[in-house]
Formats: sequence, structure tokens, C-alpha cells
Amino acid sequence: MDYKSAGVDIEAGYQAVELMKKHIHTTMRPEVLTGIGGFSGAFSALKLKDMEHPILVSGTDGVGTKLKLAFLMNQHDSIGIDCVAMCVNDIICTGGEPLYFLDYIACGKNVPEKIAEIVKGIAEGCRQAGAALIGGETAEMPGFYPEDEYDLAGFAVGVVDQKDMITGQDITPGDVIIGIASSGVHSNGFSLVRRVFDLTQESLTTYHSQLGSSLGEALLVPTKIYVKAHEEIKRVGVRIKACSHITGGGFQENIPRMLHPEVSASIDKCSYPIPALFTMIQEAGEVSEEVMYNTFNMGLGMAIVVEAQDAKKTLDAIATAGETAWIVGTITTGNGGVNLV
Repeated sequence: MDYKSAGVDIEAGYQAVELMKKHIHTTMRPEVLTGIGGFSGAFSALKLKDMEHPILVSGTDGVGTKLKLAFLMNQHDSIGIDCVAMCVNDIICTGGEPLYFLDYIACGKNVPEKIAEIVKGIAEGCRQAGAALIGGETAEMPGFYPEDEYDLAGFAVGVVDQKDMITGQDITPGDVIIGIASSGVHSNGFSLVRRVFDLTQESLTTYHSQLGSSLGEALLVPTKIYVKAHEEIKRVGVRIKACSHITGGGFQENIPRMLHPEVSASIDKCSYPIPALFTMIQEAGEVSEEVMYNTFNMGLGMAIVVEAQDAKKTLDAIATAGETAWIVGTITTGNGGVNLV
């Protein structure tokens, strides 16, 4: 009896590491002090000495049941982007710059080529975020996961000078809310999506003209990473007063998280185009509008608050970063809630 006969292939683990190295190397930053394969990743803190009061910020998340789509379509090279996005988008909501990322992959059977494809996506997400992929773990767990399935999670660490933190404390009535376009469902609401649609190979690969793609392709589009948009807004001198990453819980749960108790957010639902994918979900599942806005991002992956006089400059900066945005609402006197009008 040996470990391989028990279901854990150590040699496959070594092979997976070799295959993923070429992807990991593309994410390196000068601060990274260790190579792949050590017991921990080391990252120089020298950059922090130039800040008045450096604050470390962190985020951790997984991809959730969107993974079921990746299994059904046997497409594993973009799901890692989602994992990185869910973490770094949270970090930038505080004004932080993502520094590094670590991943955790747990699988029923280590297929080196599949693991390398997953890490390829993680590395792409790290490049988009400007973060280094400095380590991770691949755990082969036979009997715990089916052989052809896996789970994926990770965490990121960033830094921000305390004077530059986004806190939402100085939001005032009259400030404007700018929504930045999502790329689709992102990585939230898939438990409902999987109940709405009969997800088979046929249904996932059928082309839909309103989507401009198959349903599976539209659902698997990776989560937008908004780091470059934030960087460009800062570069043009606009101060973001508050920021919300619109994830699970949609508008109703996430937008109030950026508000203080004496203001509310008023969102105009007609201020931007709702992507066809959400209309398709709503109609196919007979889902109420209330549930849609309380589950999905509805086409806006991030909302930020700026002074009204900075609105145009902010929209121009976001466009320079390659993203699309709209003025979607205003800040009013209130009680910390969100009103959809």
C-alpha cells in the first residue's frame, strides 16, 4: 500500500507545479523575494516606508457554484480570474493597492494539465490587478471531491496610506454615484441561475442572438477587475468618497455598506442599459425585480461616490482605463439605505 494507491498522486503534484510556473512568473513584482515551491511566500515591505501611516488591507473569497459551469463546459482557463477579482475588488473599495495573492485549489484527482489551466487564469487575474502570485496550495482529496471536480479560493493583501483610505464617512447629500459596467453575472447568484436554466451541454452551447454568444459562454465570462479604473481615477486627482463592490446580495446588500447612517443612495434603474443576460434570467425563471436587484449586479459591478463637480472627470478616467460607466444616482439625506427609482 502506498499514497498513490490511496488516491493521492504526489508525482502529479510535482508535474502540476512545473506546468504552472510559466504562468506564475508573469505576475512577479520587484518586492517578491521567494520562488515557487517554498513553504511560504515572502514580499518586501520596503515600499511601506514611504507612506505616512501604511495600512494593510486584505480580502478572501472563492468562486462559488460558478465552478459547476466550468465543470459542465470543461473550461478552466478563466475561472481563476474570477477568484482574483472577488478578492482584489474588495481591497480597492478601501483605497488599497493589491500587492500579492495566494490561491487554494482542492480537487478529487490532480490532473496536472487542468490545474495548470486554473492557475493560468489566476495569473491572468493577478496581472490585471498588478498583484504578484506568490504562493498557493493544491490539495488532492480523493473521496471528498468527485474526481472531475474541484474548489477554488484565494486571498489577497494590499496596502493604503491611512490618509488615502476610502471610508464613506464624508459623503454628503448631492454627491453622485457612478456605476461601472460589469461583464455579466460575475461570480454571484449562480445557485439561482442553475435553478432557472436546465444546464445541459445542449442548453449551454446553444447560440442566443440577444446574448451574441451561447448561454454557457455568457455565464462564464470572468468577473471584471477594477484596479486600473481606480488607479486612473486617482491619477487625475479625483477623490473617491465611497466604493461598493456589487457582489452577492446585489444592490440592496452592498450599496448600503459604503454609506454612513445619515445618508441614503438613490439609484435610477433607467440610467444605464440592463444587459440582456439579466433580462433572460428574469424572464426564464419568472424572477421578481426585487429578487433580481437583491441577488445580481444587474450590469454594474462597482459603484463609487464622488463630488458632483468631479463626475465628468471620473467618467473620462474610467473610459481611459478601458471601462464603461454612467452616473446612476445621487446621495440624499437618509438612513443608510438604498432606494431604486
